Amino acid sequence: MTDHDVLVIGAGLSGLIVARDLVAAGRSVLVLEARDRVGGRLWSDRIGAATFDRGGQWVGPQQARLLALAAEHGVQVFPTHTTGRKLLELGSRRSSYAGTIPSLPLPALLGLQRAMNAIERMRRRVPADAPHTAVQALEWDGETVESWKRRSIRCEGARHSLDVAIRTVFGAEPHEVSLLRFLAYASQAGGLLPLVDTEGGAQEGRFVGGAQQLPQALAARLGDRVRLGEPVELLAQDAHGVSARTPAGVHRGRLAVVALAPALAGRLRYDPPLPVARDQLTQQAPMGATTKAFLLYRRTFWREAGLSGEAISTHGPASAWFDNTSHDGAQPALLGFVVGRPARDLAGLPEPAQRELLVAQAARLFGPEAAAPTDVVIQDWQREPWTRGCPVGNFAPGAMATLGPALRAPVGRLFWAGTETASVWAGYMEGAIEAGERAARELLAALPTA
Repeated sequence: MTDHDVLVIGAGLSGLIVARDLVAAGRSVLVLEARDRVGGRLWSDRIGAATFDRGGQWVGPQQARLLALAAEHGVQVFPTHTTGRKLLELGSRRSSYAGTIPSLPLPALLGLQRAMNAIERMRRRVPADAPHTAVQALEWDGETVESWKRRSIRCEGARHSLDVAIRTVFGAEPHEVSLLRFLAYASQAGGLLPLVDTEGGAQEGRFVGGAQQLPQALAARLGDRVRLGEPVELLAQDAHGVSARTPAGVHRGRLAVVALAPALAGRLRYDPPLPVARDQLTQQAPMGATTKAFLLYRRTFWREAGLSGEAISTHGPASAWFDNTSHDGAQPALLGFVVGRPARDLAGLPEPAQRELLVAQAARLFGPEAAAPTDVVIQDWQREPWTRGCPVGNFAPGAMATLGPALRAPVGRLFWAGTETASVWAGYMEGAIEAGERAARELLAALPTA
């Protein structure tokens, strides 16, 4: 006899969606979470005079599932502040611009437009739900974004702009991301611009009170079906079901779903061991490197100076900055994203040195008043033991084309969820929801009739 129909490993947004849908279908579920909180890469925390998101925070107008979930639970959305001029720092050259077009020299702008047109043509040939089936999958997966960029983009300014976009979206360097992975990511979002734009794109809105309210609301409805502080040490299958061993004991289910990033799923022990393709996939899907830096102030002085708070920089340490002031204006804040190699470099420094570098960059970009924050809070996701990086797991060059079919394929009684397995908006909250819904359908189809 099994204790539950399904064991859900991971109480992030995707795992909780799986549990929600299974319970709605009348199935018994147990959710096992290693942390002492739900949400995974969503974590809302009191910082200064407001609640901010240490993890994922934005929602775009195309992300219908996420918007519907927020509406269902009464979580309001407010727009990211974009009024004012934006800043661009390419090497030693700093400039400002209005609208969405960076203030690049004309040759750089033309080069950037040609590159974006080429990316759009290629990404349309990559099926969002099965990138490995693209006609040129092997060719594109054998090439990195860096090598394609050097061959296809001549202007240095346009190259730098693409570098910043790759670092911010993937938490990785262009030489670490395969061209196929990049094109698939853009295809799953409906294009490159939705990934990088604020107005009309993935960074358009934020949640009043923080994004973690969504998994918290889902968990509240599930009640004692969610167990915190129970990291799974072993998943064992036999002819009758699945056993999950945690420090608190052994739990049994007919089936199980692992709602973790592939790199974290690969750290679990399995009996019998995973098939070669799935195991190899987990070894070639490292997490991105992302650190969020919150700089708190008494006033939004950058707005008074006609700046939006948005900045792009190749000089660093942060590649991108945003106005992160709370919805009611009670806590003025700038948010810096340190991503890719700069995040790994920053992690090697003591925290006082990290703060000094970030404050110095803010002052360089936004003026001398930025040199005197009331507080600096640094959230390094590489140090989170049950995450090990953000925003998303990135498949190494060559992995997606050859091992892609193993990403969502069930292994006996084991199924897979998590935003990395999504076919739309992979890597985002929207993708986490879509992946959870898809996994729940697969589980319901595999369970015996109730």
